[in-house]
Amino acid sequence: MDHGNLKVFALNAGRAYGEAVAAALGVALAAHEEREFEDGEHKARTLDSVRGCDVYVVQSLSGDATMSADDKLVRLLFFVGALKDASAARVTVVAPYLAYSRKDQKSKPRDPVTTRYVAALFEAVGADCMVTLDVHNLAAYQNAFRCRAEHLEAAPLFVSALAPQLRDADVVVVSPDAGGIKRADAYRGRLAGALGREVPMAFAEKYRSGGQLRGEALVGDVAGKAAIIVDDLISAGNTIARTARACRERGATRVVACAAHGVFAPEANTVLADAALDEIVVTDSISPLRVTAPGVVAKVRVVGTAPLFAEAIRRMHAGGSLAALAEG
Repeated sequence: MDHGNLKVFALNAGRAYGEAVAAALGVALAAHEEREFEDGEHKARTLDSVRGCDVYVVQSLSGDATMSADDKLVRLLFFVGALKDASAARVTVVAPYLAYSRKDQKSKPRDPVTTRYVAALFEAVGADCMVTLDVHNLAAYQNAFRCRAEHLEAAPLFVSALAPQLRDADVVVVSPDAGGIKRADAYRGRLAGALGREVPMAFAEKYRSGGQLRGEALVGDVAGKAAIIVDDLISAGNTIARTARACRERGATRVVACAAHGVFAPEANTVLADAALDEIVVTDSISPLRVTAPGVVAKVRVVGTAPLFAEAIRRMHAGGSLAALAEG
């Protein structure tokens, strides 16, 4: 690949992940500096010329022990603006986890639609393109941004990770709610292709009101099968644990949960310890730092996404197809 005018940056808060992406791409991260001021303000600037360059900034926007999602977001916005002011030809934000993507509609009167506001902020500083992984609502994400908005899927990574151990098992893919059927069905199709046989699907009934989950029905046959629960995100884990119990009660022999983003709220250390759940597979879009209970730590398997995003950058820079990449 001719790297030509390609530049890849990673801010300090996500440098390790950025280095992994750059290594998979076969380039070194471009040089930049960040400075903290006494009053809590900060600045970041490129040390390399980006005039006329095709620039990619890698930063997952999840809060951690050292920096909030808001702080990461503001720093990224300012850096994108600085790159555009330095005459970059195109700036693409590569955010494996995009903060506020769950708040994509009004669920109560006078609610904010924060996804749209975040999109407006990136557009205001001149971002030309966004690339992220498994957003909560793809249509809402695509409609929120007026600039180019690309979306990658973790499903091929999960299929590659799980298919070898499912070769000789009867398998069923389970959506934890009716709203996730399309996502689960796409995963089912990929898994069926990898296993060389048909894979059935099931889905659980779920209603949420006042923070409480209700609904006990499970539509589909899971008896005697390894159940693979597919979702976009795990936070407290109540939805996953509830679906896992429903599968076990109906005869599933093994239950594995797959979710692109492991937010893992503190209560997940209790909720996901449920014996009904055997394994939890997530990507490294968010570091599972909040998983501390030994019984839950032992269940979590993290799948790397750096090669996927490196290939996306390679194709975007060379004018290749991201649709073909999404198709696996």
